[in-house]
Amino acid sequence: MEFETVLLDVSDGIATLTLNRPDALNAINMDLIRDVHAAVKHVNEDGSARVLVITGAGRGFCSGADLTSSSAADPNDDGMSTGERTEHRMRTGFNPMVQEIYDARVPVVMAVNGVAAGGGMGLALAGDIVIAARSAKFIQVFVPNLGIIPDMGSTWHLPHLVGRARAMGLAMLGDRISAEQAQEWGLIWKCVDDETFMEEAMAVARQLRDGPTATYREVRMAFAHAEHATLAEQLDYECERQPHLTDAPNFTEGVTAFLEKRKPVFNKQ
Repeated sequence: MEFETVLLDVSDGIATLTLNRPDALNAINMDLIRDVHAAVKHVNEDGSARVLVITGAGRGFCSGADLTSSSAADPNDDGMSTGERTEHRMRTGFNPMVQEIYDARVPVVMAVNGVAAGGGMGLALAGDIVIAARSAKFIQVFVPNLGIIPDMGSTWHLPHLVGRARAMGLAMLGDRISAEQAQEWGLIWKCVDDETFMEEAMAVARQLRDGPTATYREVRMAFAHAEHATLAEQLDYECERQPHLTDAPNFTEGVTAFLEKRKPVFNKQ
């Protein structure tokens, strides 16, 4: 498929989506949102893709919303104020994009190759597994630079990932944190050397590609349920979901492979 602001490659079971506005550090405008929506929709509908890798072209992952276009008039805005236009674009563009990535049919690996600032950081945290190059930086620019609250899911992800104290510090002070520190805090899965960054990200993608795709979605839903459940409620949830999985072919294959001392070959559903 051809896009204006992203590149999409689907090969050998791995879909790689590259944000492709390098001159603007892959800043998010409505064109990029539309392209990401179309690309993720294609991946969701394309049975050949079993994992999605999202990265950025050039020296940055994503610098957040494109401020050169966010305040510009849009023929569809019908005389909206800046605040009304902001809400409209968040509800119809930015927020659905984050949700679509979070709810993708396949596991999502965020390969953060450079700076992830503002909404770009929120975008990165929407992935299931975040791998960052050692030179990458994570920055919450909303409060200290723009006088607005974090968005694109940042107010949800940050306290869940690093706790309220660190989330408040990141949001209010806007300190840059390195990929190494992000790993230490539990903000991301792994920080790797720049020289082997994409190689390691693709190795993780291949591991996920060969795994039980449907079970990855179940894990996502189980953790989401746990956010508002007591231990007793979560134990009940596990009792409700596990029988569906043990009745599925993948469990039979997993047990058989274990007994035969070989690697399981899971189906592609």
